[in-house]
Amino acid sequence: MTMGKKGKVYLVGAGPGDIGLLTIKGARCLERADVVVYDFHLNAQVLNFVRKDAEFIYAGKRGGHHTMGQEEINATLIEKAKSGKTVCRLKGGDPFVFGRGGEEACALAEAGLEFEIVPGVSSSVAAPAYAGIPLTHRKISSSFAVIPGYEDATKNGSSIDWEKLATGVGTLVFLMAVKNMDELAGKLIENGKPPDTPVAVIRWGTRPEQRTLISTLGEIAAQMRQNEIKPPAVTVVGDVVRLREKLKWYEMKPLFGHRVLVTRRHSSGSEWAAGFESLEDLGAEIMQFPTLEIAPPESWQTLDEALGRIGSYDWIIFTSANGVKFFFERFARLGMDIRSIRAKICAVGSKTAQSVRRFCLNVDMVPEEFRAEGLIKSFRELYPAGLAGIRFLLPRAAEAREIFPEKVRQMGGFMDVPASYRAIKPLAHGKRLKRFLKEGRITVATFTSGATFTNFMEMVGEDAADLLRGVAIAAIGPVTAKRIVQAGLKVDIMPAEATMEALEEAIRLWALGGSRPL
Repeated sequence: MTMGKKGKVYLVGAGPGDIGLLTIKGARCLERADVVVYDFHLNAQVLNFVRKDAEFIYAGKRGGHHTMGQEEINATLIEKAKSGKTVCRLKGGDPFVFGRGGEEACALAEAGLEFEIVPGVSSSVAAPAYAGIPLTHRKISSSFAVIPGYEDATKNGSSIDWEKLATGVGTLVFLMAVKNMDELAGKLIENGKPPDTPVAVIRWGTRPEQRTLISTLGEIAAQMRQNEIKPPAVTVVGDVVRLREKLKWYEMKPLFGHRVLVTRRHSSGSEWAAGFESLEDLGAEIMQFPTLEIAPPESWQTLDEALGRIGSYDWIIFTSANGVKFFFERFARLGMDIRSIRAKICAVGSKTAQSVRRFCLNVDMVPEEFRAEGLIKSFRELYPAGLAGIRFLLPRAAEAREIFPEKVRQMGGFMDVPASYRAIKPLAHGKRLKRFLKEGRITVATFTSGATFTNFMEMVGEDAADLLRGVAIAAIGPVTAKRIVQAGLKVDIMPAEATMEALEEAIRLWALGGSRPL
């Protein structure tokens, strides 16, 4: 940024938990941020939208412990903005609904700094909606109120008018009320709310852990203790709660309660499901922990030399969409003409073939088996007399299996294997992931290559194997499965074809209790 220029602060609501409820504008603010100051009660997957070189500052509160006090948070926002940075203050839910966003905005205004408010979906409306409870209904309730539940209802001089709440509002929504439910329920009954008024307590609304307890105002506090309901939770009081039995939808999704760990890199921040969209549609939550970064090769020399003789090849073989991407990016950078490609094209997998077709090139072969052995079989069938005089170009990752290139040469063919990209281990820690695994909050861990598994084990640490024993392990194919088994672990899910689509379907069948090919 220009020296002396003031920055800007975006106060962004991240929503209640389901990452799909993050707004488009909120995602754009995250993508442009130089600094992100974030809270605890939000889906950490939203941080995937942030640039890798951005500064992350944790300012959350857990179990009553404040990492940063409010004054310190205000001072940090002001300091970073005055230094010329674009700052995203990321808050769970909506920043202006019991999120202290108003206090932070006032501090920024008094400091003469530019800011914007980006509303988020508040848990006060999202949690009831995901539990199948409409806050208003034309025939039942025409009004609702959102009340903080942490205020001591028995204290003198309460800012809450309990009599008007109890008799003058159709639906009451309490946030942060778990610890004070005895007093809150008693105060409402004391001021005229019938004890048999329906009540719903929704814990971890919009998340796989969502749990909904239905009771009455007179019994809810005891029921919460009996069922060990703990924060965070949203409480709904009113006759609209009766509609839940008819309208509950989220908890009825076939994969509700499942959280799928994905170790492959998403191609952009907005694609949080990373190829598992159908599982998400069925109710699963996708948790990303990328263990591979795709980067250009350390040197372009071998690929440039191959591109210099592009017209001499009979076949170009692409084994991944990444190979296609980096190959044609380099092709364009060198100013080459697409018409110089005279070779036939083989693509391993439908996604790879789709990537090739984007360059208006026809795909001549897609092997039935999506690994080296399948390639060998396809070319043996095409050239039963051998590969003498056939020239192949295989642009691929810097480190890959040599089975296919060696076999081509044994069969008399010529094979160039230039590196067009490389896979590297990202710099990341697995603290949050380890906590989720220990707490049993992940049901399936997916691995799409031997490298994703090996890097996972190294990044998580010495107890990685023990943590994985508590979840179902899904491997994309036998090569990946072999690496997992060698580490002393069991592969529970493996598709018949080594494709993302087949892996997704195998996980779906496993989760639904159907057959899963191994």
